[in-house]
Amino acid sequence: MDSLLKHMVDMTGHRDHTMLDISVISAVAELASATQARVLSIVNVRGQLYVRPRAVIERGRPARMEEYADLAMPGDPVSMFPALARCLAHHESSADYMSPDGEHTLWLPIWMGDKADTCLEIINPTPYTSDTIHIIGGIVSVYRNFQNLLDYSERDSLTGLLNRKTFDDQLAKMLQATIEHDMLAVPPDGLERRSPHEQEKQWLAVVDVDHFKAVNDKFGHLYGDEVLILIANLLQSSFRAQDRVFRFGGEEFVVLLRSSTLENAKKIIERFRMNVEQHEFPQVGRVTVSVGFVSISAYEAPVIILGRADQALYYAKSHGRNMACHYDELVSGGQLQTVESNDTAEFF
Repeated sequence: MDSLLKHMVDMTGHRDHTMLDISVISAVAELASATQARVLSIVNVRGQLYVRPRAVIERGRPARMEEYADLAMPGDPVSMFPALARCLAHHESSADYMSPDGEHTLWLPIWMGDKADTCLEIINPTPYTSDTIHIIGGIVSVYRNFQNLLDYSERDSLTGLLNRKTFDDQLAKMLQATIEHDMLAVPPDGLERRSPHEQEKQWLAVVDVDHFKAVNDKFGHLYGDEVLILIANLLQSSFRAQDRVFRFGGEEFVVLLRSSTLENAKKIIERFRMNVEQHEFPQVGRVTVSVGFVSISAYEAPVIILGRADQALYYAKSHGRNMACHYDELVSGGQLQTVESNDTAEFF
């Protein structure tokens, strides 16, 4: 009982979805004596459901955020897991599957009304007792309720994406983590050592829906809102679990990409752009987006970072739209030229 109360206190003490995910799988893994527990995202791409890992804990190892390995795919098709697929189709609270070697997998979708975009997966070598399932059910209820509370303060009411207020906090955390990583990368002797991940950076991308005013004017605001909701769904399915997607207002969105090389950042952003281009929007037809993105430096003001991404976006919008432009490449290629900069603003 002490352990259960400790986990409950830990879960409800967080004000961040990432740490909430880590807490819930730590709790269920310990209380169910599981060999592995994961938080899975459930995403809908063109009417097909996919699952991809968001956080994982394995016996004897600390919990961690997890990235889906295949950058070209939105995840594993739910059809690969028939028991889970039936559970989601019938809006059931759980699904249990025993593999041929006797391993038990328990799936627990987190239902918010008639929609589940998160699922807990618990793997155990032995069957789950009724007491264990009862305790886990209580943890899931607390997790769902607290997730609802976080969503209410952090989410945009139309699209369900993180809101602009939350962006400032998330960017500040990313900048602080980058500074701490840089400090750890320099050993006490002061000599720089090369790391296989030294080319990985954090990125900020600004997304704008092309000709969105024309959509509103021609089809009305209801269809315009539907376009924004579908764009938000494509953002969530195209980017990775560890990335953060925000609605900035109107038809503008911002993405924070964590720990990615330039090549992978381009692939992920281009995948999203193409997913939008290929999507059939009801009544409206085809819609495209323009993207500007830039690497994040912890030693520059957020307004400068955001301004550079905006300039790359403006270049994309004024040179044909439906493209993604990298700020540094535009500058090095002579398409953009920095005239003057200071601590708070940058002029072009």
